[in-house]
Amino acid sequence: MVRVVLVDDQEMIRMGLRMVLESQPGIEIVGEAEDGDTALSLLEQTPADVVLMDVRMPRMSGVEATRRLREQPDAPSVLILTTFDLDEYAYDALQAGASGFLLKDTPVEDVAAAIHHVHAGDAVVAPSTTRRLLDHFTRSRPATEGPDSTPRGETSVRLDQLTPREHEVLQLVAGGLSNAEIAAELVLAEGTVKVHVGRILTKLGLRDRVQAVVLAYETGLVAAGEN
Repeated sequence: MVRVVLVDDQEMIRMGLRMVLESQPGIEIVGEAEDGDTALSLLEQTPADVVLMDVRMPRMSGVEATRRLREQPDAPSVLILTTFDLDEYAYDALQAGASGFLLKDTPVEDVAAAIHHVHAGDAVVAPSTTRRLLDHFTRSRPATEGPDSTPRGETSVRLDQLTPREHEVLQLVAGGLSNAEIAAELVLAEGTVKVHVGRILTKLGLRDRVQAVVLAYETGLVAAGEN
């Protein structure tokens, strides 16, 4: 069972999510919180695998809660919930360590699938929407910086360290493909893809797949609208 905590300042949203998600196989709702501060306190006492986190909440936003949560060892993965598919707060949450984001009107089957994907280590959800989000906000941010304010020149140097195969894998990761889908696309074993992804993150000094996606768009390695 994937243990899930729901964090949203609207009780009706939490009730609706609990009702629909508890009907899905392999998912257990282990707690709820109405803001980021309460969520952090809850998660100190309640083990969880995935947190569905609203972005805009009183007391502590989902962005700050995600940042603090992901700084902790063995932290659960975070999926951001947002009303709008072009939400700067959602982008900031990805930078803070969220594993992806979902629109609040996402069909329940897709939410459940996203929870399982994130729990399995596949970080990017709804790639077409992610592309629009990243394209919108990378255009508005300094071209001299990459993920975590890394100077673009330094990032380009690190990109040169990737092998041709690793470039291919990074482009497919940025397109929102899971390890299994990348394996099928490149006719590789899934385990081999996992090794490539791990080496890419190490060489680029990145925390996770989401940062790899952000870097790919911000450096122009992948352009919005591809795939």
